[in-house]
Amino acid sequence: MTKTLRSISLFSGAGGMDIGVRQAGFEIEACVEMDRYACETLRANIAADGSRTRVFEADIRTVDPENLATQININPGELELLFGGPPCQSFSLAGKQLALADDRGPLLFEIIRFAQYFAPRVILLEQVKGLLSAKDANGRKGGVFEEFVDRLEEIGYVPKWRVVLAADYGVSQMRERLFVVATRGRNGFEFPAPSHASPEEVNGLFPLPPYKTVGEAISGLGTPDRKIKGTTFHDRLDSHVDVTPDRDRERIAQVPEGSYLAAQTMLGDDLICGLSPKDTTKYLRMHRKRPANTLRCGEIFFHPVEDRYLTPREYMRIHGYPDDYRLKGPIRSRTGSVKNLDQHRQVSNSVPPPLACAMATQIKDYINE
Repeated sequence: MTKTLRSISLFSGAGGMDIGVRQAGFEIEACVEMDRYACETLRANIAADGSRTRVFEADIRTVDPENLATQININPGELELLFGGPPCQSFSLAGKQLALADDRGPLLFEIIRFAQYFAPRVILLEQVKGLLSAKDANGRKGGVFEEFVDRLEEIGYVPKWRVVLAADYGVSQMRERLFVVATRGRNGFEFPAPSHASPEEVNGLFPLPPYKTVGEAISGLGTPDRKIKGTTFHDRLDSHVDVTPDRDRERIAQVPEGSYLAAQTMLGDDLICGLSPKDTTKYLRMHRKRPANTLRCGEIFFHPVEDRYLTPREYMRIHGYPDDYRLKGPIRSRTGSVKNLDQHRQVSNSVPPPLACAMATQIKDYINE
């Protein structure tokens, strides 16, 4: 009889990491997430799957691990995997890099608090690679990560870490993220070998398939619906909805495939609108024959040949979500900061499911050994 591998998901977001962990064979007992729309997404897909997972919609700092354990009927030491990806904005190289001075920075250490109570066999953390160089309260570069590793070791875990490229695991996106795998006692875990390679590296004796391209990822979806101006939600269940403002269509129409608006120096100020040569991801048009840039919350990238934003469903394809997965919440056009996550942001914030599956499968094999 196969033993049930039990896990808990922290900072669950839209569930990208959860999808991969389930695909690897783990049961997820609980998801802890505070965003309203992400929780709606989680509940909708859990209901569709008939899973027993419970969603706890709360600020993780207010959740008592002992109380959570009682509600899901699990005792310390019975958990195989505790996993999550805390908010990354505090450590992102593209942001202000406020680290622990940002309210979101200390959330990184919540996974230590839960691990201290549940004593899981394995801890899996996903973060931006900027965490490796983030400064601590004394301004020491790399101090935050060093403190995190020290805290893991203090409670009996041995961590390993690696910066991983999502394209190496079949995701059509050049997304780099840090993964930390910590085990109780010795750490014999080995990170999974890549399943794909860049076109320049596929000519060996036993070649891997080349990176998946944007064109391959979004093919076959057909024409999206146009969102009605002034509305926030849309009835189309697959989220293949175009929310591009007319003015943005005019601007992106001037951009060749694979380029960005600021590079079109022949255009007038009325179209460039103050963009500098450094604005390489603003008004960026994807290329059909390449993987996408890293999907980010600050921008919505553009279709390779159509003058419109990529839809949330196209984002999901690029990220590696299954087509039967449903997003809930608003579909917004390009905006600044928002209180709750719209559908594009839910995808951008999440771990690509194929990458999560590769990591979790390797962890399962380690546990079974």
